[in-house]
Amino acid sequence: MTPPDEERGRAGANGRYDVPLVVARPDGEPARRNGHHPPPGPAADPARGAAAPRPTRREQPAEREPAEPAAGAPRDAAVPDQPGDVWDRRVASGLAFLRRRLSGDYQVDEFGFDPELTESVFHPMLRLLYRDWFRTEVNGLEHVPADGAGLVVGNHSGTVALDALILSAALHDQHPAHRHLRLLGADLVFRMPVVSELARKTGGTVACNPDAERLLRSGEVVGVFPEGFKGVGKLYADRYKLQRFGRGGFVSAALRTGTPIVPVAIVGGEEIYPMLADIKPLARLLKLPYFPVTPTFPWLGPLGMVPLPSKWLIEFCPPIPTAHLTDSADDPLVVFNLADQVRETIQQTLHSLLERRPDPFGP
Repeated sequence: MTPPDEERGRAGANGRYDVPLVVARPDGEPARRNGHHPPPGPAADPARGAAAPRPTRREQPAEREPAEPAAGAPRDAAVPDQPGDVWDRRVASGLAFLRRRLSGDYQVDEFGFDPELTESVFHPMLRLLYRDWFRTEVNGLEHVPADGAGLVVGNHSGTVALDALILSAALHDQHPAHRHLRLLGADLVFRMPVVSELARKTGGTVACNPDAERLLRSGEVVGVFPEGFKGVGKLYADRYKLQRFGRGGFVSAALRTGTPIVPVAIVGGEEIYPMLADIKPLARLLKLPYFPVTPTFPWLGPLGMVPLPSKWLIEFCPPIPTAHLTDSADDPLVVFNLADQVRETIQQTLHSLLERRPDPFGP
């Protein structure tokens, strides 16, 4: 029988035993210290192979606190967002927006355009319409200039001119440069108290050549619908048949500034409020260009203003250059020919888009 002092170490002068410390070498083999070997582990079982060494208190890894991110590294990269963090940021952003609005800390240009209000309030509402309700597909955005001026000319329809608003929101959201479309509207729009203020805030102005030329010379993308109320107020039986383009004032503005003209065709607006009839006496009484009768209005009252969920297709066509015709801005023949070219381009594109969309309310 082995004496206890040989098992546990040699006793010192004070009667206490010196317990040998076990230190593991890099190769995993325990090393000697204080002249002693570590206590023997359990015997190896030949059937199971060599037994693992018995861990000691010094060999067991200690629990550590999570490592802090390195200096200069973003803290969000190390700590993932919690479920409520996104809403916290949205609330903080909304409160900061309200603070800026109440304190007047925002910018408006000479036409009354408020970019922050447009991007924060109006575009999110329009996004629900064009993306989720109308399921809009947009093609040809590469034809809209990434910088500098451009004149976007489109067809008008829909009883209520939602196509202009949808076009402006879709262009800003999906264009690589997120261009704002500065719409030109009829005089009636800017004579209505609330509508006029909203139109100014979202970048609109009166459809006149001086304002259009000022916007184009400042490098803006301007949107115009030459059909006017004739296009918006036409009957459903005449859908997607372009009306007369007026005197071609948009062409003169493009020629004087050397701005390329980008025709755009919009399919889908004719079906949101199918206009079955126009009550002209009532329209004259209310001083409106038309008074529509649709399958839902005025029969359903306010519910009749809910647009039908038609499928929309928007196609931007290749631009028509005008820089080489700046000296012909006052030539009626040049203006007429260029306006007719734009009109024919839009009409042919409408026909091709209607072939791609045989069902107005399909997926």
